[in-house]
Amino acid sequence: MDFATLAGMIAGVLLLVGSIALGGALEAFVDLPSVLIVFGGTIACTFTMERMDNVIGSFRVAKNAIMQKDIDVISTIQLVLKLAATARREGLLELEKAKITDEFLSKGVRMAVDGMTKEQVHEVLGVEMLALRERHVRGQKLFKFMGTTAPAMGMIGTLIGLVKMLRTLDDPSTIGPSMAIALLTTFYGAVMAFVFFNPIAAKLEQRTKDETARMRIVIDGVGGIITGQNPALIQEKLEAHLAPKQRGIKRPGR
Repeated sequence: MDFATLAGMIAGVLLLVGSIALGGALEAFVDLPSVLIVFGGTIACTFTMERMDNVIGSFRVAKNAIMQKDIDVISTIQLVLKLAATARREGLLELEKAKITDEFLSKGVRMAVDGMTKEQVHEVLGVEMLALRERHVRGQKLFKFMGTTAPAMGMIGTLIGLVKMLRTLDDPSTIGPSMAIALLTTFYGAVMAFVFFNPIAAKLEQRTKDETARMRIVIDGVGGIITGQNPALIQEKLEAHLAPKQRGIKRPGR
């Protein structure tokens, strides 16, 4: 689980609620019509923009991005190097006995054992990588849209509140409460956009970069295994994907 994302959202909400409560006016920031305008309006616009199954799928992608643990490319490289050493020493068929929990790597190794060429494996795994990227990009697009729509709906709610206030100017006692409600929709829109929607979109974008980088490492690694390259050469190729401080991975058996 990605605790940083959950911790950030929870901390953001708690800090906002806590700062409001310290002022002793927490109930003044609770208004159901404002919630309906901002949250309901944002969801309605999202369904207008995208098909319902894509919206549901995007929320599922976001859930996976938050719940999945950080991607460990170092462990992936170490496993690829171990498989490369085994294949070079005992042959490709020996990899059939290897226990691989990474589904993407397992698929690549399985195709290698089945006798597929490097180009065929690259083609199949490349298509799967592109499909994952498209799913994530769709999720990013949806949450970015919600991140821009929520403040806009908040502004619409503010205009509605101002219209109501102007209609009752003859009663000064209603001006203060009406103005407060009008501003609440802007507050709700900003909170939804900058505490939830925009951070999730950014997290999905980073998750996509990390995941596709890991997939490229797997594709290059499996290609090296198929062509019987020296594990040292494979390591040099795979470490090129890493930052300089992450390189120098100790190969299994050394």
